[in-house]
Amino acid sequence: MRILFCNYEYPPLGGGGGVVMAALARQLARRHEVTVLTSRAGDLLSEDRDGGVRVLRVPVFFRRELAVANFPSMAAYLPTGFFRGLRFSRNDFDVINTHFVVPTGPLGHALARWHDVPNVLSVHGGDLFDPSKGSSPHLHAPLRSAVRWMLRAADDVVGQSRDTVRHVTELYGVQRPVELIPLGIDRPPQVSAASRQDLGLPNDAFVMITIGRLVARKATVQLIDNFAASKIANAHLVIVGDGPDAPAVEKRATELGVRNRVHMLGQVSDAEKYAALSVSDAFVTASQHEGFGLVFLEAMAFGLPVLCYDRGGQTDFLVTGETGQVVKLNDQAAFVRALIELYQDHEARVRQGRHNRQLVENYFIDTCAARYEAIFSAAIERRAGTPKGLTSPSS
Repeated sequence: MRILFCNYEYPPLGGGGGVVMAALARQLARRHEVTVLTSRAGDLLSEDRDGGVRVLRVPVFFRRELAVANFPSMAAYLPTGFFRGLRFSRNDFDVINTHFVVPTGPLGHALARWHDVPNVLSVHGGDLFDPSKGSSPHLHAPLRSAVRWMLRAADDVVGQSRDTVRHVTELYGVQRPVELIPLGIDRPPQVSAASRQDLGLPNDAFVMITIGRLVARKATVQLIDNFAASKIANAHLVIVGDGPDAPAVEKRATELGVRNRVHMLGQVSDAEKYAALSVSDAFVTASQHEGFGLVFLEAMAFGLPVLCYDRGGQTDFLVTGETGQVVKLNDQAAFVRALIELYQDHEARVRQGRHNRQLVENYFIDTCAARYEAIFSAAIERRAGTPKGLTSPSS
């Protein structure tokens, strides 16, 4: 197959949605011809290769941070992406996979109609519902109507969790089949050389780690409150990620007298992230909502129990007592109690970590890619009547 991915973000731009799409693209590029049309910021090249994936980046305006997009940059991606897409031949692609109905949806739909190929629309959660933002699409009638129209117009719609699939119907009133494909991650490499001293961590510390963009939805300031309230004397919190909330997080840690036990690593390489996971005892987050939660899977792959709130797609696979603790949203007292329990019950941490290593085997990218491959194939057959350039999985 010749596959075009449309996504306004692609690593190193953005967060989890771009990361998983990149992993999916690389996996499919082992057998198919894969191109990604995304946006460019900083000194990124307009055309590059990522493994077997051809990455085309179009210019956008006013984006200053790799980790966080803004409205002007998202809006600019639509016309610049469309004009770049017009340069493709009518026979360059068999299928388009559009990621994020907002903001990418209109671009993927327009290019699919222009080139007369099916459009498979992947919704990731925050593009339908983000409780931390007044700009969440479901809150605004014109935007809600546009999202509803694009959900109906796509040849197929894919959601990565029951939570996201439910929002298609409950928030947007779209009655149609939605494929549920859990997101997948690359299998993390074995880490052997990591040490706590490299991160400034005592050998006998109870180390918690959180990973994600420092934005309002992740509620990392609240996580600092919970961390301080636990009063675990030898607890340390490692924060991997950057974003506009970083100064507020640092300020709050200073105010509560725990700044010397909060380690803010900022944006790091995958190798540095894996090293930090390998020396940690538990993964914690106060995120207000996750469409799916790739970082949970990464933590589970390193045998860490997970502590989080109960809002989002992670409730598909996280269960209190089995994978860690899932606490009612913003019940900070219960969150602190769960922190203390994780610290005190070493046997439970070991048991949950062992369970998580086994469970995550169902969520690696090869499984996700095979599901997408089948959907692309079926969409192409429906549109053209016969498969276009397909090969059997065994070839």
